[in-house]
Amino acid sequence: MKTLSSKVALITGGTKGIGFGIAQSLLEEGINVAITGRDLTTAQDTAKELNAGLNSKAKAIGLQADVRNFESQKKAVESIMAQFGQLDIVIANAGLGHFASIEDLTPAQWQETIDTNLTGAFYTIKASVDALKQSKGYYITISSLAGANFFAKGSAYNASKFGLTGFTQAVMLDLRHHGIKVSTIMPGSVSTYFNGNEPDHSDAWKIQIEDIGELVIDLLKMNPRTLPSKIEVRPSMPPSK
Repeated sequence: MKTLSSKVALITGGTKGIGFGIAQSLLEEGINVAITGRDLTTAQDTAKELNAGLNSKAKAIGLQADVRNFESQKKAVESIMAQFGQLDIVIANAGLGHFASIEDLTPAQWQETIDTNLTGAFYTIKASVDALKQSKGYYITISSLAGANFFAKGSAYNASKFGLTGFTQAVMLDLRHHGIKVSTIMPGSVSTYFNGNEPDHSDAWKIQIEDIGELVIDLLKMNPRTLPSKIEVRPSMPPSK
């Protein structure tokens, strides 16, 4: 089985939710992880939490970076390269959602959604592509089933995730001949703090963050000749309507 020990990963928006779950799974496999967030203290405190009780030799570090700013992403990658000397895995996970009728959605909400969910993924790969060429690494975006299924009050979120799904597939075609694998994961309902949700026992039916982490590990261990480029994942037993 393919060993992942000593590889290095960048996870944007890794301080909570899906990003945090992926970070836990990577660390358990011996992968060093850099998580980013807009607030440095939060990122560093989360890295300490991830490192506490870790059984592997891997470690997590926390970096301040805003995916909406290209220079910020470049600095994060430079910090990773300076500390670890390599970058093998990039997870473009940072995301948010504003949900409102087009009549009520504000231009600022539209811009923040597109800048974070779509442009942020572009800035992330642009900042890291040279490092991934060196390592023949893996770039994974976290899209959504909302990137293939539209719904009322979802114009900004749908646009960002439809765009992210298509963007990732085009990047896959651009980079595969450099030996870089590219995939997008499209989850349905996940038990996270997304948009103010407080996960509790009522979310037990949802996808759990560790499930997405497990899926990422499966992708990383896939034989290099095979590329699952777009993966839809949904709760197996949602509540009956």
